[in-house]
Amino acid sequence: MKIAAATDDGQIISAHFGRATKYAVVTVEEAHIVARELRDKASHRDFQGEGAHSHDHGQGHGHGQQSAEKHQRMFAAISDCQILLARGMGQGAYAGLQDVGIRPILTEIKEIEAAVQAILDGAIEDHPERLH
Repeated sequence: MKIAAATDDGQIISAHFGRATKYAVVTVEEAHIVARELRDKASHRDFQGEGAHSHDHGQGHGHGQQSAEKHQRMFAAISDCQILLARGMGQGAYAGLQDVGIRPILTEIKEIEAAVQAILDGAIEDHPERLH
């Protein structure tokens, strides 16, 4: 299993998925971490000049065709992952991850290692109230 975390430094889970510039990807086998890597991630900064981050006020942040295309570009680097950790994200990104078969988990845990351990222990809590 591969678990990705939105991050800027490889240690702390980003408070906002869209603004993070990296993914920390942890490979787990038989309940043990066997590999770690840092991958580049497209972020909102990469899309400046391509139009505003669109949304329908009735649906929440990050919906619409333009946003869906940007989200797909953000997800490309973690297409081999089963879980994505973030501490906050828009509803469009959350739904988009689910659509591509990646389970988004919005956690209050800041440290990547601690959050991965919580997943392995079956103790991770998803906090959908952190959606915006």
